[in-house]
Amino acid sequence: MNDGLVVQLLASAVLFGTPLLIAALGELLAERSGILNLGVEGMMLVGAVSGFLVSQRIGGAGWTALLVAVVAAGVVGGGMGLIHAFLTVTLRANQIVSGLALTIFGGAIGLSSYIGDSQHLTGQAARHQFEAINLFGLSDLPILGPVLFHHTLFVYGSWVLVAAVAYYLYRTRAGLHLRAVGEDPAAADAMGISVTGYRYVHTVAGGVFAGVAGAFYTLALSGNWSNGITAGAGWIALAMVVLAFWRPELVVVGAYLFGGIAALGPNLQARNVSLPPELFSALPYLMTIVVLVLVSSAWARGRLNAPAALGTAYMRGE
Repeated sequence: MNDGLVVQLLASAVLFGTPLLIAALGELLAERSGILNLGVEGMMLVGAVSGFLVSQRIGGAGWTALLVAVVAAGVVGGGMGLIHAFLTVTLRANQIVSGLALTIFGGAIGLSSYIGDSQHLTGQAARHQFEAINLFGLSDLPILGPVLFHHTLFVYGSWVLVAAVAYYLYRTRAGLHLRAVGEDPAAADAMGISVTGYRYVHTVAGGVFAGVAGAFYTLALSGNWSNGITAGAGWIALAMVVLAFWRPELVVVGAYLFGGIAALGPNLQARNVSLPPELFSALPYLMTIVVLVLVSSAWARGRLNAPAALGTAYMRGE
């Protein structure tokens, strides 16, 4: 029963959806503060290569190396988030231009490729890699076993992040302040809330999440590094935030939906189903385009409950 196509597809949806989930949660935090970050793809790629490089170079126990590698990926992603925050919050640069510049800077023909090529990482097998665990000894349960109880700690950590972000947004004063900054920064400023501080912190946090999400590809999914390994996942994460109406609990649904679409091709190929693989590879990005077109109007933004100040620079007194 657990070897059936549906069960394997559901399990693969969780696996392939995990980096999308983590990256989308980070983007959600940034957008809730009013900052649109189109640099997620570049941050994920730099996080992926940085995490893999650290895991290859560091000694010691496997779990220690993996922990340090994930932290390194988060730090690098957070550093790129800090650049984006400085450009858009302090210098009030156009958020779209800044994000695109960061994606180009860190992308498949930018910094991530330079690091991978200069350190000769392409083709290296991972010295350390996250392995699936038998959670609570339940991995052999029919259907639910492989879908929920046979994944890496990375996957289970993403579930914790969802709960933490949801609690933060809706059950803490800081989360209330964050939503106020994203809706009406002038009113939040008048209440004594630091608009600049909240936008900086959550843009950097979004970068950290993106870097960690990138590390998933090299440390848990593929076990190696190749240029452009994320293959546009950062753009899908951006669309998922919109699909989820800027709610963390709904991001899970979008992540596993896109993850299932991404996993459909490999699962069918494993069963010798002769369909063009390009068709399935293109489906997530086709859905991304459709979503971005649908939400491009002011009417759609209002109906989808987008943060009112999203993409808008703020300066006190203006």
